[in-house]
Amino acid sequence: LSKEIKILSHKLEEIKINLANKQADLAKLKESNFTSKVEETRKVLSQVNEEYISVSTKKEQFFTLLTSNKSKKENILEKIAELQEEVEDLRPITTDGNAKLAELYEDQKAAAEILEISNEDLAQKSTRFNQENIRYHQQQNKTDSIGQEISFKESTFESSGHRIEKNSTDLQKIEEEIKAYLSSADSSDDELLAMYSEKESIEKGVVEAEKDYYRVRGEIDEADKNSREIQRMRENVDALVVELRQRANDSNIQLTAIKERLSVEFNITTADLEADDDAENQIDELHLKDDVAKLKSKLESIGPINPMAMEAFNEIKERYDFIIKEKDDLAKAKTSLLTTISEIDEVAKVTFLEAFQSIKANFVKVFRSLFTEQDDCDLILTDPENPLESGIDIVAKPKGKRPLSINQLSGGEKTLTATSLLFSIYLLKPAPFCIFDEVDAPLDDANIDKFNNIIQTFSKDSQFIIVTHNKRSMASTDIIYGITMMEQGVSRVVPVDLRDLE
Repeated sequence: LSKEIKILSHKLEEIKINLANKQADLAKLKESNFTSKVEETRKVLSQVNEEYISVSTKKEQFFTLLTSNKSKKENILEKIAELQEEVEDLRPITTDGNAKLAELYEDQKAAAEILEISNEDLAQKSTRFNQENIRYHQQQNKTDSIGQEISFKESTFESSGHRIEKNSTDLQKIEEEIKAYLSSADSSDDELLAMYSEKESIEKGVVEAEKDYYRVRGEIDEADKNSREIQRMRENVDALVVELRQRANDSNIQLTAIKERLSVEFNITTADLEADDDAENQIDELHLKDDVAKLKSKLESIGPINPMAMEAFNEIKERYDFIIKEKDDLAKAKTSLLTTISEIDEVAKVTFLEAFQSIKANFVKVFRSLFTEQDDCDLILTDPENPLESGIDIVAKPKGKRPLSINQLSGGEKTLTATSLLFSIYLLKPAPFCIFDEVDAPLDDANIDKFNNIIQTFSKDSQFIIVTHNKRSMASTDIIYGITMMEQGVSRVVPVDLRDLE
């Protein structure tokens, strides 16, 4: 602005000089009575006057801008001085906070060590549990197999019982017949003795039959066991046979490929190889000459030397060197990129932790202002070792409650907790505007008053727009905008400035 003022002042002086010259010319023209020239000169003079007036107004505007900028500069310098004083006042508080933070970090490390020991103990107990679970399942399988065998034995026992019952009924019939014989004739002692002997033989036969049954059953079980073992061995042998056949097929394919390659590239057949193997121990000078002649013929069959091979080699080598160079450049770029990423991650981690600690402290402060000083709250990282990818647990414990999660709080307590978190983030980086859409709906009168008080506190630095139906919230605002329908289908806004009513 000062440069432009100087330029415009210089132009103003030139215009004044030009104006004086024109006025002198005008006087001369008046003396000479040149009417047309006088009119032209008047027009030029009027234009010059207009330019002079515009330049003067611009000069005054620039002067006002300079004075306003000077006043703004003085205000900014005053604010900077005030902020520096506040920074000096906050430095001892910051050092105390850093010391407390270091202590908290130490406590956190000790807690992390205890947690690691607990995790190791948990892993050992989990391993033991898995082993015991495996043993339990093994015993369960054994129990199931034994149960099946018991059920089979029970069925066998039942069938044997039926047979014994049948034999017992037969025995009773025989005894009845014997009694009948005894009652009918006393002279039939010999027959009775014979019947007794027959009874004993029948009982012995029953016992022998049971023994034979159990023996045959054991043989059947042993045979089933041997059959299962033979079946398993057979399956293993079949798998081995399939694998050997596969290997044989692969070997035949490889042998065929080798034969074709020998036949195409070296003009050697399997007969030549067999003949070479048979005559391997009987090589003499004649055979060596024949081999030399064969090798010469093979060299001749290969053809002449390629004269372009060296140029092709040089091209390939140049291409190879270029690729190696590009590879090294890519490796260096990768290393540099990884270094940059690690630096960015470190800076982001530090910035995030600083912001997180600030929000955490603000959250405790705002939460206790909305509840009571005895209430407890906290923000906890789920993975402190990797804060950028970690989740954040919100802990809120109003006085007299020990909820395990946020969902166990009431609707009003949830709202106040969310408001506390919102304002804790707001304190880190204040915004010029904040809009709340029926945030106070689940709150009772006491909590609404707390909410309105904190809105009044923060409204000194920001403007709050609240959509609400609550009378207490409306009464605590400065300006109310109501929407009404004066005519059907036509809405209009009715503003009320409550500050004028005070």
